[in-house]
Amino acid sequence: MAAPPPGQEDAQKYKSLQPKDDVGTRKGFRRYRWEFKDSNKEFWVNGHAEVKLLTVACIIAGLQLFETVATHPILILLLTMELSFIAFFVFLNSFAINRYMTFVYWPITEIFNDLFAFGFLVGGIVFAMRARRTLPMAYLAAVVLMGVAAFFAIVDLCLQRRHLKAKKLRKLALLAPDKEGRMPDPKLQAMLEAAKEEEERLQKEKEQKEKEEKERQKKQKAKKEKKKAKKEKKKKK
Repeated sequence: MAAPPPGQEDAQKYKSLQPKDDVGTRKGFRRYRWEFKDSNKEFWVNGHAEVKLLTVACIIAGLQLFETVATHPILILLLTMELSFIAFFVFLNSFAINRYMTFVYWPITEIFNDLFAFGFLVGGIVFAMRARRTLPMAYLAAVVLMGVAAFFAIVDLCLQRRHLKAKKLRKLALLAPDKEGRMPDPKLQAMLEAAKEEEERLQKEKEQKEKEEKERQKKQKAKKEKKKAKKEKKKKK
């Protein structure tokens, strides 16, 4: 069997050195394929997908029940809005689009989304109970489903907090060797070291600015005290 060309052999060796638990230096479609698999694995294994789909099911069932009786339009609008937001986040996580939008820190964004969803749904329940004096069975069932959806929003919030801690641990573990004892890619290590140096530089600049600001305030205070002392001397004369 003929040996592969030198260039192809180097490419295969480079692919085998890529870390399995991190994107490494993958580019193009290979990066998207890894991001797609990792995003869906994270989304389904950690329970986010199941919770969001149950929330969607509760909201859709609530909308169907509200349409069978006379309902205030605000309740329909509120449930439709929440359904759109949840569907948007499911779409982002399913197709790994959030992995390419690095200017948004997604765990925090989803935490705020869960908080707002809980607040709006609880507010909708209070409004629905006050909007009618008589509560038909379908109307009451829809309100109960809104409460279940609000509960699932809190469950997803707790899952996001756990995911946020895992992100920190994952970042710290990037420089550790893999199961076979191989060290991570040198480029990845250089990137992490450069990020750490940049963080330290920014921290030093911040400390320097704070120090300069304190010195400036001391000088201004000393000048004011001198002026005050001069005025008191003039008054005594």
